Amino acid sequence: MSEELSPQQLEKEGKTAYAGADYSSAAKAFAEAAEAYSVRGEPLMAAEMKNNQCVALLQSKQAQAALEAVSGTEAVFAAAGDLRRQGMALANQAAALEALRRREEAMACYQTSAEILEQAGARDLRADVMRAVAGLQVRGGKMTDAVITMQSGLMGLEKPTLKQRILKKFLFLRLWR
Repeated sequence: MSEELSPQQLEKEGKTAYAGADYSSAAKAFAEAAEAYSVRGEPLMAAEMKNNQCVALLQSKQAQAALEAVSGTEAVFAAAGDLRRQGMALANQAAALEALRRREEAMACYQTSAEILEQAGARDLRADVMRAVAGLQVRGGKMTDAVITMQSGLMGLEKPTLKQRILKKFLFLRLWR
């Protein structure tokens, strides 16, 4: 190829591959986009691409590579004061840790992510993180904790979906039974 692709073109290539379920090609394109953004002096976009790479690697069952890709990106977003993306980066890191069966570390990472997403006002994302925490708690045999965690995640939603409203009522009944 005689012409180098721009970071935006590489990002688009990654998103197209991801949408087509070609996760290894997506991860490769996102890694190249991260490098290209980094060379251009755009650390936030580079960190964003590393998060996209992490998600693609997780989809292709490469948890260790996913953790390596995403590690440190939360600090880039924190330095920029971007709480939403900082929380998402921590959630991606937690998902990689969970896939590696490092459950205690994953739990701590998810909890920190949830706190940051709460500060950012990203209630929908926080609810997703709390659902992941509840899943870890269920797998650890902590059913009551899982119910409380799920309810906590759902309580902050301004416009819950029908499914979320039903789950909220079910959890309330389950908890106070």
